[in-house]
Amino acid sequence: MSTLRNKVQLIGNVGNEPEITNLESGKKVAKFSIATNESYKDSKGEKVTNTQWHNIVAWGKIAEIVEKYVGKGKEVALEGKLTSRSYETKEGEKKYVTEVVVDEILLLGIKGDNTTE
Repeated sequence: MSTLRNKVQLIGNVGNEPEITNLESGKKVAKFSIATNESYKDSKGEKVTNTQWHNIVAWGKIAEIVEKYVGKGKEVALEGKLTSRSYETKEGEKKYVTEVVVDEILLLGIKGDNTTE
């Protein structure tokens, strides 16, 4: 472990239609969320599912792929890095956000699945 890195790999379902922004520079940015599920059995033997939501940001060519092919409910695998930032609301409240900035994305699911069109 001589080279520790900030690396995240997630497989989940897209929770909302991606928000695409075209910047003045001509570059695109896509923002969306994905849900990951973890299931286990509780002390009574009943199945419990724990859902975690992740904020995702994609830039450039990856944002173009997201714009074309990714929609709500679609299963995706992605790899990227965790970033944290803060901002101030109009009311002066400080908010903190953790996001995954995508380096690679893989579209999963059934071949020919057109449910997002």
